Amino acid sequence: MVILGINAHHPDSSAAIVVDGKLVAACEEERFRRIKHFAGFPEESIKYCLKEASVSAKDITHITIPRQPCARIYKKILYGLKMPSLACRRMSAWKETFSVKTRLSQLFNIDEDKINAKIVKVEHHRAHLASSFFVSGFDKAFLFSADALGDFASTMWAVGEGNKIKILGETTFPHSLGFYYTAITQYLGFLRFGDEYKIMGLAPYGEPVYKDEFAKILMLKNKKFELNLKYFLQQDGAVDMSFKDGYPEIEALFSPYLEKRLGKKRMPQEPLEKRHNDIAFSLQKRLEDAISYLISTLSPGDIPNLCLSGGVSHNSAANGKLFDKTRFKKIYIPPAPGDAGLAIGAAFYFWNQTLRRPRSFQMEHAYWGPEHKNIATEVEYKKDALVNHNCGIKEVKDESTLCKNIAQEISNGKIVGWFQGKMELGPRALGNRSILADPRRKDMKDILNKRIKQREPFRPFAPSILEENTGEYFKKSHPSPFMSFVYDIKENKKNTIPAVCHVNGTARLQTVNRNANPFYWKLINEFKNITRIPVLLNTSFNENEPIICSPQEAIKCFLRTEMDILAMGPFIFQKNK
Repeated sequence: MVILGINAHHPDSSAAIVVDGKLVAACEEERFRRIKHFAGFPEESIKYCLKEASVSAKDITHITIPRQPCARIYKKILYGLKMPSLACRRMSAWKETFSVKTRLSQLFNIDEDKINAKIVKVEHHRAHLASSFFVSGFDKAFLFSADALGDFASTMWAVGEGNKIKILGETTFPHSLGFYYTAITQYLGFLRFGDEYKIMGLAPYGEPVYKDEFAKILMLKNKKFELNLKYFLQQDGAVDMSFKDGYPEIEALFSPYLEKRLGKKRMPQEPLEKRHNDIAFSLQKRLEDAISYLISTLSPGDIPNLCLSGGVSHNSAANGKLFDKTRFKKIYIPPAPGDAGLAIGAAFYFWNQTLRRPRSFQMEHAYWGPEHKNIATEVEYKKDALVNHNCGIKEVKDESTLCKNIAQEISNGKIVGWFQGKMELGPRALGNRSILADPRRKDMKDILNKRIKQREPFRPFAPSILEENTGEYFKKSHPSPFMSFVYDIKENKKNTIPAVCHVNGTARLQTVNRNANPFYWKLINEFKNITRIPVLLNTSFNENEPIICSPQEAIKCFLRTEMDILAMGPFIFQKNK
């Protein structure tokens, strides 16, 4: 059975293909279109997934879509009456999404009547829950999904056991943890879709000055949360979202009353003040309190494991605190817990929940995207450009030798682009499309920002650490293979890896398992052999754009930035200065 899952005409458009209960390929359309959070139809992702599975459109048996128009239909109708223009756009998006057979026939130039796949609709949050639990490896777990909004719900919780998910409850529009965080992110002057992660980095610079105010904004009582709607606009139909050229844009969610209580909103070009830092801290702290409160009070007491999904579970700082604030000792969060993972979730919900098929797949790594095996051809194609930039080129076919060479260069202070194997799924580079540097250098954060990343100075860089050494450097050792958790760095190690130590002594770490990514593990281990430090600074291979996907993009980014070295497949490119 060949199941194609798609998230279309929705932020973080994506596709995934599941064959006989096993994931074969998955990726986000933004990587191909080069538009962050692309919200159109994922045709390039679909092409890749079918090619990777060696199937044609005619071989697809089912197409699963993480959208159920009939879910909470009366709420949708009432809101649509307030926002007719938005309702028309969403209805148009539904029509296009469910006309997927027509799109596939055009895409692959075949008759539509030869595509026999059945269309399966899966409610948004059920797809989120499935994207985590059914691939977690847990036989039984408490499931919690939270985001801005999907099918007019913002939160859903359930118990998963075997191949069944039992829904226990939900929170519906207009109350939303995602809207809560987005509204304050906008108020703080970060207006681009998806900027919430920046506030998570800003928060540790502040203090809980606005603690009492945020307790009024986000209220926790009787095993539920509610937004104080005086601070927000979405309930009045005053918030619109558009998808211009595939990029999602959302209007301001916060009301004039919020400005009255917290002061004038910050414009994007204005400097950050202590007040803004304190608001960010209070915002983050209240979210952490809400998540831990809801999970603690809603979960049955006899379940040992926790699965998280939905866009809110990108908040790795909140996730890391759950080990202390709840009774759960094992937590699974997939590499794409947000909307990009809906394609996977919808496919597995149908396979496991609807068809009652036994579970036979566990997602232990994030490498489900394209792999480029014709790198030598790309090198030849770009050879003139590389020579014109005074780049030396050498081929090192032995992996161990290549890792030793690159580890030595990193230990000497070089910044290295690392392009190997299959592209990662999800928003984080996890050692296949990464920029790597020495974590021992306190000035490396500033060097990276000046020469390549051009990021806000308050945002930290992340460490990749050998999984077996995690407990030596961090106060917790629970695996974090997808950079899903922020942990405290041990006091005696903060000065050892200052480039990845945030202002509050924490880091959002990636633990690297030898079996999950042997090549990247080998590189870090070689760095450890040279320096005695089993850690590399790891940031995404990009420059204010989606993470690079192809060799051409890797070479272009390498040449236009002040990166020192590019290690791509067996080739090492080095700029001669």
